[in-house]
Amino acid sequence: MINQKPKVEIIPFSIENKEAIKLLNLEWLHKYFKVEPRDEQVLEHPVEEIINKGGEIFYAKYKESIVGTVSLLKVDAVTFELSKMAITEKAQGLGIGRQLLGHCLSEAKKNAVHKIILYSNRKLKPAIHLYESFGFKEIPLESSVYERADIKMELVVL
Repeated sequence: MINQKPKVEIIPFSIENKEAIKLLNLEWLHKYFKVEPRDEQVLEHPVEEIINKGGEIFYAKYKESIVGTVSLLKVDAVTFELSKMAITEKAQGLGIGRQLLGHCLSEAKKNAVHKIILYSNRKLKPAIHLYESFGFKEIPLESSVYERADIKMELVVL
């Protein structure tokens, strides 16, 4: 049998799907950590906190359901932060995170982004492995807006 990637459509943010970023992120935050003040702010107000500040939100649609999300938050003219990446538990292991991350990198290249940073936690081994497989490297971690962050990574895009 040939191992095929599931048919996943990566779609941009829309008001109709606004709640998906919140629901998907709350699912994993409650499972592994806690919801922090910055999470609440961004997840309650994704348009104001991400889109209106020059960022982007993408969703993974699989079998007519939104099963994943990821955001690119604008840090400055050439740097974005990969953030709010979440795949619902029932769709994990299908390579959806890889497809979302690949889409983000394609968008970054199209938009002349030079660098993507991210904050994570070493406990999330599959996520760290995914980031490393795309070429992200660990860099020094300054004090972060997230208590849970114990690793910072970056990828030079251009």
